[in-house]
Amino acid sequence: MEEQYLLSSQRKILTCKDHTVSGENFDLLLDEDSEMLVTYPRPDKRVLSNYYRSEAYISHTDSSSSLKDKIYQSVKKFMLQKKLKWINKKFPQKGKLLDIGAGTGDFLALAKLDGWKVKGIEPEISARKKAEEKGVKLFADSSHFKSEKFDVITMWHVLEHVPDLKAQVIELETLQKKDGLLIIAVPNYKSYDASYYKEFWAAYDVPRHLWHFSRNSFKSVFSGTSFKQSDSKPLIFDSYYVSLLSEKYKTGNYNFLKALYIGYISNSKAKSSSEYSSIAYFFRKRS
Repeated sequence: MEEQYLLSSQRKILTCKDHTVSGENFDLLLDEDSEMLVTYPRPDKRVLSNYYRSEAYISHTDSSSSLKDKIYQSVKKFMLQKKLKWINKKFPQKGKLLDIGAGTGDFLALAKLDGWKVKGIEPEISARKKAEEKGVKLFADSSHFKSEKFDVITMWHVLEHVPDLKAQVIELETLQKKDGLLIIAVPNYKSYDASYYKEFWAAYDVPRHLWHFSRNSFKSVFSGTSFKQSDSKPLIFDSYYVSLLSEKYKTGNYNFLKALYIGYISNSKAKSSSEYSSIAYFFRKRS
């Protein structure tokens, strides 16, 4: 699927800057058939990890040093509980849970306390070390448990980072039990906050985000697979946090009141359009 999108007819939509690590510019190319936006040029796999090596990349840290970090960590704690409630409601019989892109292991630590048998994948070694301090052992890839099957698999803001979408979906089909629950959360570039901030929209996060999804392009990734979508839910707080970062990128300042306003407007408009800033998609694996 990666080659399919890279070779399809595409046109440039935006040029975005990497505000987190390198300061480099990257284009977003639109594949009109699928509605997928693709980051170009794509860093070689051998150097892609360099773009994650920053304390500013907060999903790999537990920093609470700044007001922004404190807000992030507070909202994260609330959302961890909410995500676990979603899972327990849709899959009440606690079994084996795999979190792909587990970061510093907070979600798995909470699920473990709740009675789930947990495993996680996280390629960044520093994040894995932080997870171990919380009693959660993470692995660099799935080769350590290829023969295992999981009741629930989660990818919270991870699929957009994966270089090869087709290979990832095949791996998910291999790891997921029949009738198992798959949850994938991704940003939605058709949200109001994305259209408002344009090239400054923080959820483009180039070049770490290689793919940028609309509802239609996300569904196209899973068409013809053994996964059937059963539900979707908005991640309400994402519009506020993304707007806060976007304000910093656009103006040079964390304009909290403006970010709250744009986040609120985005969620309000999404009540009728369903175009939330981030969306969690729920799937069941068929035979």
